[in-house]
Amino acid sequence: MEFADVVRRRRMVRDYDPDRPVPPEVRDRLLEHAVRAPSAGFSQGWAFLVLETDEERDRFWSATTGDGAPDRWLTRMRRAPLLIVPLANKSAYLDRYAEPDKGWTDRDEARWPVPYWDVDAGMASLLMLLTAVDEGLGACFFGVPAERVDDFRAAFGVPGEYRPVGCVSVGYPGADDRRSPSLRRGRRGVDEVVHRGRW
Repeated sequence: MEFADVVRRRRMVRDYDPDRPVPPEVRDRLLEHAVRAPSAGFSQGWAFLVLETDEERDRFWSATTGDGAPDRWLTRMRRAPLLIVPLANKSAYLDRYAEPDKGWTDRDEARWPVPYWDVDAGMASLLMLLTAVDEGLGACFFGVPAERVDDFRAAFGVPGEYRPVGCVSVGYPGADDRRSPSLRRGRRGVDEVVHRGRW
């Protein structure tokens, strides 16, 4: 697929065919492309938790959602045969920038105007989303609720220095996929968001 087509076709898919697993070679390409994302200082302070079995995915949903009957969104999302949780490690960046070629030996987080550990994990996630489209799959990036992060960490033994920046669900789109009602707002045009030379 042409790159422009991949970008145009990228959208969040929220229902999956539970009977069609993601082929292992496609899963591997998603991850191989993710680690090609840029990272500040080539810190590469990311990790990716891959959840493929029924038990692993059920444990994820149990740890990250509340009790009670699942709503329509959750019912459809739980059909995804593959979940990949990108995690960011702030310490990897602070350590990297304390090295002699960078020289921020105080490891002061205030030097960072934005948390590049999260930005870089987000870029890796976008590469997975684009790769899924190129492979003929659907994918969705969604958040892990802040109040459930500790439960998520405990469920999978995730070290404290790693923070989930979200989750990427991947699979073949299901018959009940629905576009987000938020799309009614319309996409802002280039002329609305680009400021040339000055604001």
